[in-house]
Amino acid sequence: MPLVKFIRENKEIDVPEGANLRKEAINAGINLYQGLNGIGAGVNKYANCHGIGQCGMCRVSITKGMENASPMGWVEKARFKCPVPTPVTPTPFAFDPIPCLAYIGNEDTMRLACQTLVHGDMEVETWPPLNLFGDNFFS
Repeated sequence: MPLVKFIRENKEIDVPEGANLRKEAINAGINLYQGLNGIGAGVNKYANCHGIGQCGMCRVSITKGMENASPMGWVEKARFKCPVPTPVTPTPFAFDPIPCLAYIGNEDTMRLACQTLVHGDMEVETWPPLNLFGDNFFS
């Protein structure tokens, strides 16, 4: 069984091959929903998209073992690679606080936990900071 080490929480968990990273982290008691650089973490633990890849709040940085993660799907590519914001859903509870994460930095190691399947050992950093004022963000 693959071993996933959460660096910030100093916790290691064994997960089944092909397990969803978000589900396994939540089952282990790890809060993936940090908000914007820690602001809103308490609210976002409950007010999130529940694993469909729309809110972008479960972003993690895979520091080791990226080759053991599933390939990035179209939902993640839209979040991390496309510089054009996606439209906000008009329903009252479906919001899109971070429509595009294409300019935050570290796009090669960032993943959405809800869209990542674990196929081997990896080290994961939860709550990676957004570089809102860096060189890439305003370009």
